[in-house]
Amino acid sequence: MIYGGDGLARLPADEHGSGKAAFIPFVLEGERVEAEITEQARSFVRAKLSHVIEPSPHRADPRCPYFARCGGCQYQHSDYEHQLEVKAAVLKENLRRIAKLELKAELELHGSPAWNYRNRTRLKVQISPEFAIGYYRFNSHELLAVEQCPISSPLINETIRLLWTLRDSAEPLQGLQEIELFADDQDKSLLVEAHCSPETDSRSATQILKAVKALSPAIAGVVAFAGSERAVPRRIASEGATELTYRVDDLSFRVSAGSFFQVNRFLTGELVRLVTAGQSGKAALDLYAGVGLFASVLKREFEHVIAVESSPTSYADLLYNSPPNGKAVKSMTEQFLVKAASKVKPDLVVVDPPRSGLGEKVVSAILDLGPARIVYVSCDPATLARDLQGLLGAGYQIKRAHLVDLFPQTYHLESIFHLQR
Repeated sequence: MIYGGDGLARLPADEHGSGKAAFIPFVLEGERVEAEITEQARSFVRAKLSHVIEPSPHRADPRCPYFARCGGCQYQHSDYEHQLEVKAAVLKENLRRIAKLELKAELELHGSPAWNYRNRTRLKVQISPEFAIGYYRFNSHELLAVEQCPISSPLINETIRLLWTLRDSAEPLQGLQEIELFADDQDKSLLVEAHCSPETDSRSATQILKAVKALSPAIAGVVAFAGSERAVPRRIASEGATELTYRVDDLSFRVSAGSFFQVNRFLTGELVRLVTAGQSGKAALDLYAGVGLFASVLKREFEHVIAVESSPTSYADLLYNSPPNGKAVKSMTEQFLVKAASKVKPDLVVVDPPRSGLGEKVVSAILDLGPARIVYVSCDPATLARDLQGLLGAGYQIKRAHLVDLFPQTYHLESIFHLQR
């Protein structure tokens, strides 16, 4: 099994040399299958599963009626315990292949309830020629209409059902392209984002918001955004609340429409504990801080905490959520580090970058700070491996490693690496 959800096989060798790699979705390692080649490239082929001849003992019946047609999940054909084993193997393989790293520390696995775990989902909306709500089909940008999502929370599923009732009066929804549902920690209250076409004006958006908000008293508010895929969407209208309060253990966070927040409603507290437990000192630096999830806990054991965030919306929440001994900074990470090199000497640096990882310049800038400890929270094993190569080469060692399964039924994986100089 490889990152991305496919199984890796090889075609028989021929007169041109060793056989091409073959990538096949919805299989498990060790299975014998029939598959039809759908794409030929110079060094590999892609294939479509036709029939499982010899199934894995871990093969399971998918719970979702849309599985293998919807692009959201890749692993529902495996029992959950085996999904964790697959992800651990994938993470280790990426570290081995990219960073030439064999983990000496034990990789600790942290599982999640396998279903109804998501507190957030984003659906495509089609108004005409026929009203539909759903996700992209597997390996396409074609809409697959869905009426449920078993990995999303019960409140989100109930709201998807209610959204379908708009099909008979969809005319006021013209301009609506996507709708994002975000449930609070109790799964009792919902914040909705309506993402509209660039030409949608505030008057048209208000019609959309009123129609959506009227669906349920659980919808605390609806916020409309407009913009193209390449531009940062602009907020054009709102109806009701524009933020939710989300509790994680004994802390409360303001999370506004448009802000990033962790999506697994069962493991967010565990993620925070794994990042922050046992950490203390004079100064801590939280990069890519979001709304302050880690910084708010670090403030208990550090005299000073600096949290850096570039998104204007997330930064506003970070500022609101910051503790008295915390400092919120609105900046791109690299720019902040260049300015901070001579002024900030943190004992601990926490990084939680996007899928693109840190990159060479940010790694170099962190090394210039010389922190005794670094905690790297990663959502992409390939960029993690690349960045670890630079950090380990500069004299850091891995003390603890965790795989936190924030995304059951999918190939996505979250990991936490504790490094010490």
